[in-house]
Amino acid sequence: MASSSSSANIIRCSIFLCCILVQVVQITAIKLPPNVRVPAVLVFGDSIVDPGNNNHLVSLVKANFPPYGRDFMGGTPSGRFSNGLIPSDLLVKALGIKDVLPAYLDPSLGPDDLLTGVSFASGGAGYDPLTAKIVSVLGLAKQMELFKEYLAKVTAIGGEEKTKSIISESVYLIVAGSDDLANTYFTSQLRSNYDVPAYTDLMVQGATNILQELYDIGARRFAVFSAPPIGCVPSQRTLAGGKERNCAETYNQAAQMFNSKLSSSLDNLNANKFVHGRVVYVDIYNPLQDVINRPSHYGFEEASKGCCGTGKIETVVLCNDLNPFTCDDPSKYVFWDSYHPTERAYQSLFGPIIKKYFNEFFCGSGTTCS
Repeated sequence: MASSSSSANIIRCSIFLCCILVQVVQITAIKLPPNVRVPAVLVFGDSIVDPGNNNHLVSLVKANFPPYGRDFMGGTPSGRFSNGLIPSDLLVKALGIKDVLPAYLDPSLGPDDLLTGVSFASGGAGYDPLTAKIVSVLGLAKQMELFKEYLAKVTAIGGEEKTKSIISESVYLIVAGSDDLANTYFTSQLRSNYDVPAYTDLMVQGATNILQELYDIGARRFAVFSAPPIGCVPSQRTLAGGKERNCAETYNQAAQMFNSKLSSSLDNLNANKFVHGRVVYVDIYNPLQDVINRPSHYGFEEASKGCCGTGKIETVVLCNDLNPFTCDDPSKYVFWDSYHPTERAYQSLFGPIIKKYFNEFFCGSGTTCS
């Protein structure tokens, strides 16, 4: 019996490892449709896709110190709000463009870095302009200013025609909304004159504004992440989940309301305004909620606490190398700190997302790339 049980365990482990390897292959080997090229990836948003822009700001919202980056390129705390790679890195690697997507404010960037894409994202930003102001980071309006500055640099390097092709053929990733809900609306209550329906309208208008501005410049390929189940991230469980640290359902309901409105707004843009482009709504809420609800199914052991410190509240300056409670193996955790997922969690989510949205993104809804 012992031998049979051992064999069964080996088989289960082998199946699990195969699943992980399949995800890695999906992440690293995207085949573009014929006659489609993606010269660069350009990213706007918050800490989920900030690879270090906040390093260069006077703000407490930073991650350029240990243990952040513990598993990133030899343990370098680059400013990414995770232990390793973040979604924007996985995307450029999946497209075969480069291994990681750098921060635009990185002073060491060279011409090749600029021509293949950068991130303008800033941890703590949101669709609500007030969200970035509260923590002294780059709001979306400022990120747009940097994008225009970037285009001038690209033109100086490669000329106007090359710049036009980069503008029109690049993938634009927009990731925001979490900080609006968790920080500005529910925690600070600086928007207490809004109810949830009105505030989510404000957020959707912010999303529409940046997409329209990018489209008017010439951008044509957009991927917009939904808000996640913000009430289930460890910090919000601690702050609003009661003694049992349950998911804060009020927060999740607000995220779902925003997502529904955002999806409808993007459908409207596709149908009526973006006649020469396409914007794809990427549902992050449901896949992440499933990982949180069934962590063992995805090979995780802990989904209610982060790896850093106690995992209940530590993020940014509170997640530091002096904390003796930080876990030894972040691959067992869905969350790295009390707010941001681990590299392994991103990898688990990203493979299925690529599979689900790839055809729709490049070929249109209901069609298959040939």
